[in-house]
Amino acid sequence: MSIDPVTVLIGIAATAALSGVAIGSGALTLRAGLLAAAFGIVIVSLGGFPYLALMALFVLAGVLATRYGLEEKRRRNVQEGTAGERGVSNVVAHVVLPTALVVIASAAPTWLSGSETAFLYTSALAFGAADTFASEFGVLSGRARSILTGRPVTAGTNGGVSLLGEFWAIIGAAVTAVVGFGLFLLFHAPVHSSAGFLVGVIVAGFAGCQIDSVLGEVLENRGYLTKGSTNFLGMLSSIAFAAAFLLLASGWLS
Repeated sequence: MSIDPVTVLIGIAATAALSGVAIGSGALTLRAGLLAAAFGIVIVSLGGFPYLALMALFVLAGVLATRYGLEEKRRRNVQEGTAGERGVSNVVAHVVLPTALVVIASAAPTWLSGSETAFLYTSALAFGAADTFASEFGVLSGRARSILTGRPVTAGTNGGVSLLGEFWAIIGAAVTAVVGFGLFLLFHAPVHSSAGFLVGVIVAGFAGCQIDSVLGEVLENRGYLTKGSTNFLGMLSSIAFAAAFLLLASGWLS
């Protein structure tokens, strides 16, 4: 990916401004905001505006979902942080892998083409949106069942899923797919056919969200994983699903 220097400078300025707003509004802690800015600069410098814009919109959607019903979440003690803020572990869990995809594509374009990078990157963020929406909206349903046994569990329990949460997981993945496809087209970035891109991203994002729930119940509840590492592995599984989709549906996507 070859990015114009002026575009890079504008992107860096935009990244710094967005991080400043996130820190100032209390959406991110200071350390998390600075780390997010560093990742954002790498993303816009190597990938360009569509990658940065999709990441920024993902963060914004996550903030809005986290703040929705915050008082009720605090009453139940299921809110993010102390007042809905997200810290370093959350940034690392959701931003490291998308950034790595952009870095790999820039350093070794023969490994990842532009269209493949766009597809995998959007799938990774589709997981992030699906997981965030499922957690932040699903916890308000007041009902949940174990993803493995189907037994009732307290809403907010690792591995607990609800119809409302699953509905919002699909919405999160679908919105990310549509917005991502639109951004890559708008900025004339290489992208696969609309049907294949949208279906693949939605499936990968939603499937990764289910893996995240399974890992939460089997390993996080037993102390083998932290919330951040569970999210990281969930996103990694979403990228793996997307990569498998690329291999199996290459004819459809071309």
